Amino acid sequence: LVSLLLIGIAAWGIGFGLISSFRVVGVAIAVGIFLFLIALVGLIGAVKHHQVLLFFYMIILLLVFIFQFSVSCACLALNKEQQSQLLEVGWNNTNSARTDIERNLNCCGFRVFDLNETCYSDCFRSRQCQPCAPIIEEYSGMVLRFVGGIGLFFSFTEILGVWLTYRYRNQKDPRANPSAFL
Repeated sequence: LVSLLLIGIAAWGIGFGLISSFRVVGVAIAVGIFLFLIALVGLIGAVKHHQVLLFFYMIILLLVFIFQFSVSCACLALNKEQQSQLLEVGWNNTNSARTDIERNLNCCGFRVFDLNETCYSDCFRSRQCQPCAPIIEEYSGMVLRFVGGIGLFFSFTEILGVWLTYRYRNQKDPRANPSAFL
């Protein structure tokens, strides 16, 4: 479900022109496909009661849990100053995201509006733009809390999946020859 959601959101962002960076969309789609394939491995392993597939599914799901739990905790632990520093570094190191932000949020510049810089916003023509930093900081705080909470929820469902896989993997296969276990 999460994998299909990632792929769908990435396609939606490209379709509506909200995201022009193919690198960001490519990473979201690649992660979605990876998670879908891992879920498929777990499903095949459970249906066929295949010990090796279930073991690899359990290990990969545990690694995904560790990564997702740490990213979720980091999202929830950032304070306003750290968010501001992170946003400024991101603003200075990318051009495609900068143009997307200026166009979608109708703002120019990060901290100050400079008439000498190029801006892709509609407000640049009227020369009455506001800086992007306050707008981005407001959105980033909400998004980080939302992503952190959702990630934390799904990380605990993943640890439940690891535990259930471990329990199911160690059960006898009901289709196997019953006399083979004696």
